[in-house]
Amino acid sequence: MKSNHKAALVTGGAKRLGKAICLALAEKGYHIALHYGQSEQEAEETAGLIQRQSVKCTLFKCDLSDMTAVEKLVSRVFQEFPGCSLLINSASVFKRGSFQNTDLAFLEKHLTVNFMAPFLLSQKFAQSCSSGLIVNMLDTKISKHSKHFFAYTLSKKLLHEFTKMAASTLGPAIRVNGICPGIILPSTETSQEALEKMIRKLPVKRKGSPENIIRAVIYLIENEFVTGDCLYVDGGEHL
Repeated sequence: MKSNHKAALVTGGAKRLGKAICLALAEKGYHIALHYGQSEQEAEETAGLIQRQSVKCTLFKCDLSDMTAVEKLVSRVFQEFPGCSLLINSASVFKRGSFQNTDLAFLEKHLTVNFMAPFLLSQKFAQSCSSGLIVNMLDTKISKHSKHFFAYTLSKKLLHEFTKMAASTLGPAIRVNGICPGIILPSTETSQEALEKMIRKLPVKRKGSPENIIRAVIYLIENEFVTGDCLYVDGGEHL
């Protein structure tokens, strides 16, 4: 097992982009505090892949819509990984819904998981370490006003503004940045025809890959002069 003590907390680390980020950080020598909500089997499988990199991986189950549990998550992580210096807020709720069809429960779920949980986790993280980096996973949709994903887009816009405010407040000890993915891992609700139509509209005329997001994460880790920034990794979709 690698002897360094650097560690990262990645929410939603069991699958999709969260999993890819966890595996890339493990390759870089980070021990991984892998948060998951319901995806226990996927979390265990991802942990097994991480441990092949000769780093430690501990699973942390937490319902990010439960604010009491969220407030305790960071302290649980730091008990296991006192050297944790990186927080990746990757977990999110992504459901289709127009403004007219958004009821209180639907709105609350998106705001709680996508905004309030990262807010509290970032606050507790900043209180727990002397220096570090927070990366919030946003969405290229924040550059527009999505009518079909109204609550989701609103929650990510809030997280975007929080990213800038937190960077201004927590510097110099803590840097805070965001990444805005585009068409990387399309939703299962997206048909092949709709996907191809979206790709044709992109300046680069192709979809991205998890590797594109990983490179953005590594850039933010290695460039210590970047804070309050939000990188669009979307093939120009925000244009």
